[in-house]
Amino acid sequence: MTSRTPREPRLRLVPQTPPQRATVRRRTQAGRRTPPPPKGLAPQEELARRARAQLADAVRLARWAQRTGTSPDVAAERAAGDLGLTVRQTHDHWGRARLAGLIEQGRDGTGSVRAGWRLRAWDHDDTAALRGWVALLDAWSLARPAPPDADPGTVADVVAAVPQLLSVMYLSDGPVTGAGLIDLTRRRILELRADRGPGGAIADDEPDARDARSQEDERNDGERRDEEDVAELVRILGWALDTLASVGALTLHARGRHPERARLTELGGWAMWTKLEHICIAAQSPAGNIEQSAVAMLRGCANLTPGPARAEYRAWLAVRPAGPAVTELLDAARGEDALIRGLAFEALRVVGAPALPAVREAVDEPGLRPYALLWLAEHEEGDPRDQADSPHGVLSRAEATWLWVDTASAAQEHGAERLLLDHLDAAPQPDVVQLVDEIRDCGHPRTVQVLLALAAAHPDPAVAKRVRRAAFQVHTGGV
Repeated sequence: MTSRTPREPRLRLVPQTPPQRATVRRRTQAGRRTPPPPKGLAPQEELARRARAQLADAVRLARWAQRTGTSPDVAAERAAGDLGLTVRQTHDHWGRARLAGLIEQGRDGTGSVRAGWRLRAWDHDDTAALRGWVALLDAWSLARPAPPDADPGTVADVVAAVPQLLSVMYLSDGPVTGAGLIDLTRRRILELRADRGPGGAIADDEPDARDARSQEDERNDGERRDEEDVAELVRILGWALDTLASVGALTLHARGRHPERARLTELGGWAMWTKLEHICIAAQSPAGNIEQSAVAMLRGCANLTPGPARAEYRAWLAVRPAGPAVTELLDAARGEDALIRGLAFEALRVVGAPALPAVREAVDEPGLRPYALLWLAEHEEGDPRDQADSPHGVLSRAEATWLWVDTASAAQEHGAERLLLDHLDAAPQPDVVQLVDEIRDCGHPRTVQVLLALAAAHPDPAVAKRVRRAAFQVHTGGV
C-alpha cells in the first residue's frame, strides 16, 4: 500500500496459509478463466484499427501538444491552424484526448503537457488503443455537454440508465427501435428513483390543493405533465445517443430529434461483451461483490490476492457509471479505516483516466493527499520516487511519514501487528529512532496506537521502551 515498485515489499495485511493460497489458486483457475470472444466479434487487430480511426484527430492534437509543449486550451487558434481544424473541433478533440488518457497536463498552471503511456504506445500496441477508446466510452457524458437548459436531475438519471441500455442493446443482437429505447430508459429511471426512496421521486401536490380541483382538471394536468416529462426524456436521451454515436459506440438513425433505431458498432459490442464478462466472472466467484456498496465491496476484497481483487474491482465498476463510482470510492477512502482507504485507491487505479479530475481535487484533502499524489504519479507512468529530488519522490518527508503511519494502522487495526516489523523497511527514515521522532509530529489520528503496536512487536527492548515513551508523550501532549 505504500509503494507500487519492487524496491519496497508490499504489505499484505491478511496473511494466508499455504492451504488457503492453494484454494485461492484453484478458484482462480477454475472460476476466473476468461472465455473466448463470441463468434462474429471482430479480432483485436481490427477493433484496435477502428479505435485508432475513431481517435485519429485526438491523437494528432495530442502529438501536436507533445511536440510544442503547449496545451490547446491556451493556444487553440494556433493548434487549429497547424492541424487544419476549426477552433471548436480543436476543443472537442482535445477533450477526447484527455478523456482517453493520451496526454497528461501539468498541475503547475502553466498549460504544460506530456505524453501519456497510451500515446507513446499508440501505433504499436493494440491494447493501448483499445484501452484509450474504452476510457473515452466510460467518460462519454463528458465528451459533449448536455443541453444547457436541461433538467440536471433528468440528465443524471439518463446517464445512470445508459449502462443498462447498452447491455440490452448488446444482448438483443440487433437494432433497437426508438420506442424501445425510450421505454427501456423510462423503466430504468423509475427503478433508480424507487431505489433512492421518496426523495428521488417527483413530489406530488399537497392534499388540500388536490381537493380544491376537480377530477377532470387533475386528469388533464397529469396528462400534460406526462407529455412534458416524455418530451424532456426524449430530448435528453437524444443527446445521450448522439454523444455515444460520436464516440463510436453505436450507430443511430433519427427523424429530427426523435431516435428511430440504434445498434452497437463493432467497438461498442466488444466493449459491452467485455464488461458483461467481467460481471459474470465475478458473480461466479465466492466474493461476488458487484451489488455491494464501495465499502462493502472493498472489505470483501481484503482477503483476495491482487489479481482476483482487480477482477472484483472491474466487475463492480462495470455496472456503474464512472463518475458516481469514483465518487463512492473516494467517499470510502475518507472513512476511518486505513485498509479501506488503501484498497479504494487500488480500485481507482483500475478506473484509470476517468478518475483523474476527482483524484486531483483529492490532493487538497490532508487525509487523501499522499494516496492521491502517488496515484497521479503512477498514472503518469513514472516511479513516484523519481518525480522529485528526494528519495520519497512526489511526497514530502512529512507526507511519506503520515502515509507510513496510515498503512501501519491498517495492519494494527486488522490484527496483523507482526507485519509492522516488515513494514519498517518501507519507512522513509533510515532507522527506527528517526522514524519514531518524526511520527510524533505527523498528526495522524492513530499515531499512539501504531506506536504501541510497534513497541509490542519490536524484539529490541531498548527500542521498544523508546517507542512506548514516544506513544505516551503523544498521548499526553508532551515533548
